[in-house]
Amino acid sequence: MASLKLNDIPPDIVIGRLPLYLRALTRLKQEGNDVTSSHELGRHLGISSAQIRKDLSHFGGFGKQGTGYQIEYLVAKLEQVLQVDREWLVIVVGAGNLGSAIAHYRGFADRGFRIAWLVDASAEKIGQKVGDLSVHPISDMQTIIRQNGVKVAMLAVPAEHAQSVADQLIDAGIRAILNYAPITIKVPDNVKVQYIDPVVHLQTMTYFLRSED
Repeated sequence: MASLKLNDIPPDIVIGRLPLYLRALTRLKQEGNDVTSSHELGRHLGISSAQIRKDLSHFGGFGKQGTGYQIEYLVAKLEQVLQVDREWLVIVVGAGNLGSAIAHYRGFADRGFRIAWLVDASAEKIGQKVGDLSVHPISDMQTIIRQNGVKVAMLAVPAEHAQSVADQLIDAGIRAILNYAPITIKVPDNVKVQYIDPVVHLQTMTYFLRSED
């Protein structure tokens, strides 16, 4: 697969659909399927087959008309594109209810991510065990990141602390942040942030319930 030039980089919305394709393909593989088609993927995901073919075309030819996609091959290629054909070490900031739930969740390990550290500012939490992890003091956060070359962080702190913690993460070398705090944080252009706020998603859904009132 040829490397992408800067002006060939697909839009974020295309990149955002690739993990959905990878998840569906992995499920099909686990169910014993060897081959699939854009039509079958479309039925699983509610995305048109034309859109799927267009998205995948950004990264090369993965299938042949009339024969479909070899699932194992396409899974491997998408893992390469998303760079999850390796293990990424992840630091979680915030050992409250949310951060602890993230640390307990077992769904990261088989998708390319290992929750390796959990840090918190509360003296009461330092040293406590959360699953297999011990809570480290937030004062150790930057040292942990620098010594281990960590690039990915999850931010599960109160909104009023999110920006200052994000600044410290970025200063230590973090380049990708999954932010659970209900606030938009400012980051340099070379840092990618994704936001998870359940209330925002709920508010979006309730808009569509107007017709049922």
